[in-house]
Amino acid sequence: MAALTRTARIVATTSALALAAGCSDYGTPYGGPEAGAIPARSEFGASTQNNFLVQSGQRSYVIDLAERFNEEVPDTVNFAFNSAVLDPTARQILARQAGFIKQFPEVTFRVFGHTDKVGSAAYNRTLGLRRAQAVVNYFASVGISRARVQAVVTYGETMPLIPTDDRERRNRRTVTEVSGFVQDDPLILNGKYAEVVFREYVQSATEFPPGNDGGLQNLLSAAQGGG
Repeated sequence: MAALTRTARIVATTSALALAAGCSDYGTPYGGPEAGAIPARSEFGASTQNNFLVQSGQRSYVIDLAERFNEEVPDTVNFAFNSAVLDPTARQILARQAGFIKQFPEVTFRVFGHTDKVGSAAYNRTLGLRRAQAVVNYFASVGISRARVQAVVTYGETMPLIPTDDRERRNRRTVTEVSGFVQDDPLILNGKYAEVVFREYVQSATEFPPGNDGGLQNLLSAAQGGG
């Protein structure tokens, strides 16, 4: 009888500890998470968490694409003094921007034009607009619809990167940004996007021969040029 009592006590204690562990790790006494809960565990994948945030409306699709655009390609090109002509370095950067833009046919973009502070404010507003238009014209020349460049905006000399009244190449620039979607509903997960995802996976697995990086170093060197 004493042995049975000790056994009963062990079983009861073990069950209580198991229930307590289940509650502390998962929030339920049944060893599993509550429906829809995100467990705070180190092995919980970042991609799964991001999907939850997107589907629950806590993360903006536009912000996600804007962050990706800024991470993958340079968003800025620079210009010579009093010029809206795209030099070879600018064209190489815009070619990379165009490559990204073509991957997402439902996404729209906005180009912002800037100048340095030399010259009148009115003239610089016009010059900034000409620079933005030059970028839009380049995109059109490589097959990107003008309807996808949602607006062409000029800030003229009002938003310098470098606070100086002198000539400054870094202030003479355009900036390309993600602005939204062509259609009202951003959730356009059709065959087009499946094709994009598949192509990106294939490209990410491509191995270049020794000494050949697919021209990436040439593009990076060119993007760092200028003054």
